[in-house]
Parts: sequence; C-alpha cells; structure tokens
Amino acid sequence: MPAVTVDDITVLPRVKRPDPGLVAARAVRSITTAPTGLEGEGFPVRRAFAGVDSAVLDPFIMMDQMGEVEYAAGEPKGTPWHPHRGFETVTYIIDGAFIHQDSHGGGGTISDGDTQWMTAGSGLLHIETPPESLVISGGLFHGLQLWVNLPRDAKMNDPRYQDLRASQVQLLSSDDGGALLRVIAGDLGGHTGPGTTYTPMTMVHATLSPGASMTLPWRRDFNALVYVMAGRGSVGEDKRPIRKGQLAVLGEGGSVTVAADSGQDAHEPDLEVVLLGGQPIREPVAWMGPFVMNTQRELMTAFEDFQAGRLGTVPADGIQPFRV
Repeated sequence: MPAVTVDDITVLPRVKRPDPGLVAARAVRSITTAPTGLEGEGFPVRRAFAGVDSAVLDPFIMMDQMGEVEYAAGEPKGTPWHPHRGFETVTYIIDGAFIHQDSHGGGGTISDGDTQWMTAGSGLLHIETPPESLVISGGLFHGLQLWVNLPRDAKMNDPRYQDLRASQVQLLSSDDGGALLRVIAGDLGGHTGPGTTYTPMTMVHATLSPGASMTLPWRRDFNALVYVMAGRGSVGEDKRPIRKGQLAVLGEGGSVTVAADSGQDAHEPDLEVVLLGGQPIREPVAWMGPFVMNTQRELMTAFEDFQAGRLGTVPADGIQPFRV
C-alpha cells in the first residue's frame, strides 16, 4: 500500500496551505475506534462509522475498511448477488482485485487504485467477488467501501456505473511536498477528481511521510471526516493522537490539519488517511440492510419490489463466486 504513487512528488501540483489568519481551522469533535467484523461470505472489515452520530456523518451512511488481509490460496471471499436501492456505493481497491457485476449492465474488474462508483438509484442486483486467479493463488487484499446517501429527489433515478481507473485519479502534493494526495471525487484546492456525484462531496486518499504535516482547504458547507487506514499521527491544530482504524469527526471551519508521527512501524512506514466531506442532505433516513430510503414505508416497498423481481434479475451470463 498504496497502489497509486509517483516517483517524484515534487513535480505534482501543490495544494496551498490556507492562511491561518483568514481561514478558521476545524477542531476535533470526536475520535472513535472502528470495531472489526465480517462481511459478505466472511471477509474481514473495520466498521469505520460505528458508534458515530449519523447526523454528523450526513451525507455518508457507512464505510468499511476491507482487509488489509493476506489470503492463503482458496481463502479470498466476496459477496453473493444482493439488492440495493436509494444510495451509491463507492468501492476503492488499494491492493488486490474485485470483480463487480450488476443487473443494470455495469461491472468489470477493479484493482490497485481503481474505484467503482455504483449509483443504485431505483434499484438493482449486484455481486462483488474476487477473481478466480486471486482465489487460486491467494494474496493481498485491501480496500474501502463507502455508502453515500442520495437525496429524496434522486433515490429513484436510473442506476448508473462509473469505472474510475487509477490513472484518472487527480494526483497532488501538499504545500511542502510531504504528502501525496489522491483526489477520487470532488474538489481540493481547485483540483477536481474524476468521480461524478449527485451529492456535492470530496474524497481524498492521502499518504503522509513520517514527520510530515498538511493543512488543506475544506469547504465550509461540508462536514469533515478523517479515517486512518495505516500508521499513526495526529489531527487538528491541537494535535489529537490518531491511529490505524480510528475516525476523527471535525467541527466547523475552512481547513483540515493532519500530521504523521516521525516514527512509524516498519510494516506501515507512512500515515495513510482518507478524508471525506460532503454537503449534508438533512432529510430523514430509513436504513435497513441493502436499502437506504426516507421512510419505513419506502423500505417495505423496496423489500416487496425485490421479492417480486422488480429490482432486476441475475443476468444469464452473471458471474458467480469461484470456489476451489
């Protein structure tokens, strides 16, 4: 980790550090530690948002850090065919590979820095599973899956699929060159990532070298979340300690500060963080299993539509989990 990098970070566009006299820094409101669990057919995850007030997460619903796990031959697992309605799934693969397919025609293989952005909208069936080659050989698997809510007037839009290749990610440098920034979606300092979103948001994967610190501009009307995938460091001007598997929720302001400890573990030499921000939707949320709607009645309708086959059917050439 990570898959997308550069030989010389100094050649990248730099994100200017905001003037502290003009831009208020965001203070840390809370730091929580993600519990571990199993998802799908049994692959390990960290539940990044567990225990956090949903109001401060809005427009985000859920985020799982998948892995980091070194599979033996025959061990890789995914999820079988399942339905979704009312939100978007963002699957970012850092190491390894996943195959996706849905009943609306989307799909493909994502690996090593690729992102699949699937808008479930009015509903579809979906599968995500490791490719046959990974199941046979085993190997490293690591990624993130983020669920982004859709506003009421977009929940029943037609499904769509965005295949974001690693080469499309906007690569930037922090002001002093100590951090590599990968903008997957949204805007950071005037630089825009490839993801197209219904809800205005920003998603950035940053790698900070030991001892490096970065202060980034952040839209005042967005919330601000910092999740640590690897390493140790601090967040906020008051340098609150944060480590792998922890999420920081920040308060209001126009900038976000993250720093890496000067000493890191040998197997995790850098601080790896995901920064998320979005414009809150501020609508009621009714969430159950694979559906995110506004009311309980809409949830029941989603289940009824799924059971009646109205969310689609598995394609005749639909992929299935590979077993050895």
